[in-house]
Amino acid sequence: MNSRSKRLQPAVDQAHQQTEDALAKLATQQQQLAKAEHQLGELERYRNEYAAAGEGGVSVSALLNRQQFVARIDQAIAQQSAEVHRQHRRLAQVRDSWQQAHARESALGSVVAQHQEHERRAEERREQAEVDERMQQRRSR
Repeated sequence: MNSRSKRLQPAVDQAHQQTEDALAKLATQQQQLAKAEHQLGELERYRNEYAAAGEGGVSVSALLNRQQFVARIDQAIAQQSAEVHRQHRRLAQVRDSWQQAHARESALGSVVAQHQEHERRAEERREQAEVDERMQQRRSR
């Protein structure tokens, strides 16, 4: 008959795979967040450079065009800022999923380790009983 620890091994393997999958998703989400933050930084840098370059004598038409363009950049910055916040929330969700998967894997690992220890001690007792029985038989002869 299979031992408990061996019967639990498929569950441990599955929990390990779920943890690995969750870790891969976490890494992907961290990359997506970094990309979104980088894009936001680039937009802000571009806006600051463009706004600073427009200082000087220009026509009213050029000034209005510049203001409209800056307003569109500001709108893009607001949208990208919202995307960064969404990516932060998604990262927190993915991190929670990974932590739950990791905790489940650890708990199953602990249960299996306890069963293995119990099985080891039972085997030692069985072996000791066999040795004691052989010794008893030798004395009887």
